Amino acid sequence: MKTRQSRAKFKRAQLVIPGGVNSPVRAFRSVGGDPLFIKQANGAMLEDVDGNTFLDYVLSWGPMILGHAHAKVVKAVISATKRGTSYGAPCAGEVELAELIVKTVPSIEQVRLVNSGTEAVMSAIRLARAYTKRDTILKFDGCYHGHADHLLVKAGSGVATLGIPDSPGVPESFARHTLTAPYNDIKTTEKLIHKHAKDLGAIIVEPVAGNMGVVPPIDEFLPWLRMITQKYDILLIFDEVITGFRVHVGGAQALYKVLPDLTCLGKIIGGGLPIGAYGGRKDLMQMIAPAGPVYQAGTLSGNPVAVAAGLETVRHLKKPGVYKELEKNSKELAEGIGEAAKYAKIPYYQTRVGSMLGGFFTEGPVIDYAGAKKSDTARYAKFFHGMLNHGIYLAPSQFEAMLLSTAHTNRHIRQTIAAAHAVFPTLR
Repeated sequence: MKTRQSRAKFKRAQLVIPGGVNSPVRAFRSVGGDPLFIKQANGAMLEDVDGNTFLDYVLSWGPMILGHAHAKVVKAVISATKRGTSYGAPCAGEVELAELIVKTVPSIEQVRLVNSGTEAVMSAIRLARAYTKRDTILKFDGCYHGHADHLLVKAGSGVATLGIPDSPGVPESFARHTLTAPYNDIKTTEKLIHKHAKDLGAIIVEPVAGNMGVVPPIDEFLPWLRMITQKYDILLIFDEVITGFRVHVGGAQALYKVLPDLTCLGKIIGGGLPIGAYGGRKDLMQMIAPAGPVYQAGTLSGNPVAVAAGLETVRHLKKPGVYKELEKNSKELAEGIGEAAKYAKIPYYQTRVGSMLGGFFTEGPVIDYAGAKKSDTARYAKFFHGMLNHGIYLAPSQFEAMLLSTAHTNRHIRQTIAAAHAVFPTLR
C-alpha cells in the first residue's frame, strides 16, 4: 500500500495543526502509523491521496448512513448552495427538518437546531439545570458527550483512545458538579442518586454506548433509569447523537421503548454536514430563548445547506425496508467476523445493535467501561492494520463502532468477511 502522499501531507499538517489533525482520534495514535489523507469518497468506498481504495466502515463516524455522495443528497446540497450558504435568518428548510424530527422521534415535541453534538448536549444540560434548579449531573463511565468542560470526566472515545482520564483546562469546580457511575450498573447508580437527589438535576446517558466500543444496555437498565428519574424529579437525557436514526428510525428510544425528557441528536440529521439538535417536552423547550429565559444561540444554527442534506437523508431513511436491509447486512457481517475469529481461535467478544457493530479482544463479556478497557488494544492495532492492508477501513481505535450504510452491498459484506478470515490467524 502506497502512503508517500499521505505521509507528506501529515508532515505538513503537523506544522500548522496541533498533532496534525482536527480531531484527536484521526491521528492513528492508538493503532500506530500515520493517518491516511482522503481524496474522495463515494458510496461505501474511500480513496486516499495515494490512490488506495478502501471499503469504509467509519462513515465519517456515523453520519453517512446512505453512503458517501448519495446522489439525492448531493443534488439537495447543490440546490441549496445556489440559493446561498447562510442567511442568519429563518428558512423553510429548518422548519421542515424540525417537523420531521418531531414526527419521528417519540419523545420530542419541540426541537432546537444547533451546529454540533457537543453544542446540543451542552445546551440540553443547561436547560435541565434551569428547569430543576439543581446544578449536579450524573453521567456514565466511558460515555462521551462531547468536549464541554463538565463532561470530560471519565469520558470514552478519543479520551479513552489517548489514555487521558480528564482534560487539563477543566476547572475543578466544573467537574465537582459531575457524578459518574459505571454504565449498566444499577446498584451503584441508585446509591449515587439516593445520596445526591436534592442536588441532581439530570442524568445523561448514551442509550447504546458507542464511545467505549459498542456496549448495549442490559435489559433493565434504561427502564430503571426512566423509573428512578421520575421518582426523584430528575430529568433524563438521552444522547442519541450516534444512535439517532442509526439503530431505528426513531432512535434508541423507539427501539427500547423508553422515552427520555430531552434528546440530543447530530450526525445523521445533517446528512454529512455539521449539525446538532436537542429537543423534548414542550414545557421544557419553551424555556429556551426567545420563548423563555434560558439563553442559547448560534450564527449558523438551522443552516440551509445542512438542513437540506439532513432532510433528504431522513426522508430516504423513512422509506419502507431501509432498516430491514441494514439489519440483514449488519447481522450477516457480524456473524461472519465472529466465525472468522472463532475459526482462528482468537478471543473476540462481539456486540451489535442494528448497524452499530462492536468487537473486543477479550475473553469475557463487555457490559461497561471497565470491561471495555480489558480489551487487548495491541491486538486491535494489528487487526486494524491487517484489515487496512486488505482494503477495509475500520476506526483507528478499539473504542469506536464499526458502522454500515445502505451503500454496503452483499458483495462488500463477503469481501470484509474474507479479509477477516485472512487477518485473524495473524493475530495469534
